[in-house]
Amino acid sequence: MADQNKTKQASRTKRTRAKLAKVANGRPRLSVFRSSKNISAQIIDDAQGKTLASASSMDKALRGDLKSSADSAAATSVGKAIAERAKKVGVNDVVFDRGSYRFHGRIKALADAAREAGLNF
Repeated sequence: MADQNKTKQASRTKRTRAKLAKVANGRPRLSVFRSSKNISAQIIDDAQGKTLASASSMDKALRGDLKSSADSAAATSVGKAIAERAKKVGVNDVVFDRGSYRFHGRIKALADAAREAGLNF
């Protein structure tokens, strides 16, 4: 059963990334990973295959302010941090890659915080 769930998740991720590749127009993607304990985000330039910026609820700078690293408040702080780090490297426009996760809860909180901090997607 676990193998079947992994293949379903992988196919959802693949489907999402295929749609993003069609509309990216050279923009880097903001990829989100969510686990039961943490949340992290990366801005990836797929043309070069390099990570331009990253932020996580495990970062020392963010960990001290958080009550829990697995709630919407943590996702909001990670969203603000990734937007600030993206601006430092000169990235303003991205495409949002939610992976296999629904745009709901922590994923939505991260996206809204990144938008408020100045990222366009």
